[in-house]
Amino acid sequence: MTAADRTFETELETWRAQRLKALTSEDGWLSVCGLIWIEPGRWRFGSAQDNDILIEKLPPHAGVLTLDDDGSARVALSAAGGTIGGEAVPEGPLVDDRDAARPPTRVAFGTVSFHLIDREGRKALRARDSESPIRTGFAGLDHFDADPAFRIEADWVAVDPPRVFEVDSIVGISSTVAVTHKAVFYHDGAQYTLWPTHGSAAAPMFVLRDTTAGKETYGAARFLSGFFEEDRPGRIVLDFNRAINPPCAFTPAATCPLPPEENRLPFPIRAGEKKPRD
Repeated sequence: MTAADRTFETELETWRAQRLKALTSEDGWLSVCGLIWIEPGRWRFGSAQDNDILIEKLPPHAGVLTLDDDGSARVALSAAGGTIGGEAVPEGPLVDDRDAARPPTRVAFGTVSFHLIDREGRKALRARDSESPIRTGFAGLDHFDADPAFRIEADWVAVDPPRVFEVDSIVGISSTVAVTHKAVFYHDGAQYTLWPTHGSAAAPMFVLRDTTAGKETYGAARFLSGFFEEDRPGRIVLDFNRAINPPCAFTPAATCPLPPEENRLPFPIRAGEKKPRD
């Protein structure tokens, strides 16, 4: 094994350990246990059957959430032991997750919490339980063998004007995304293009599917975040060994995007995460 191979495998092992730690953390995707869509109005929440919103393990009558027509929301707690945004206060505003730079306000009682999400103007509560059976019974991640051939340097090509995509999601809510760059690469002598419809400028994310989908890998899609190296301007690294299952592979309470037609590759990528175990 060459020094380059050892470096590749060491970096991949470190990355996989970080991925597993994030996924299985008390606040990771395995703790997500509920997705409740709401409309403007007054919503009583708790574990008792006479609530408008039922969330297990909350106090029987935990409080009231009010959503206004303009999308603003507030919550008032009626049971002891709860927090709003980490503070033991009786009421306060609920900030949703539209602004990535500002975390949403979390309402918590013990191991259970929820926060407000926004999907193209539609609001929902995302509930978490750090003791969710999905998390406590998680059997681990399966991967294809590490393959340096699937660590591909692609051309990072600017697109002017930006390419506009209508991106569908697993819950049937679509969004319009303007993409300013594309990744162009070669595999087995043929040229392919991937479009980063998500992520950030520093870490563009590709929602993709290949011919292993539904058999060896999760059927809807996998996610791949590209990265840049300082000494390689105009290039982006697509390390398919770091292709991961989306949150919706682990919980039905996720709202994952689906791959655009252009990101459905006509060959197998036997690298990265395999589909989750039953």
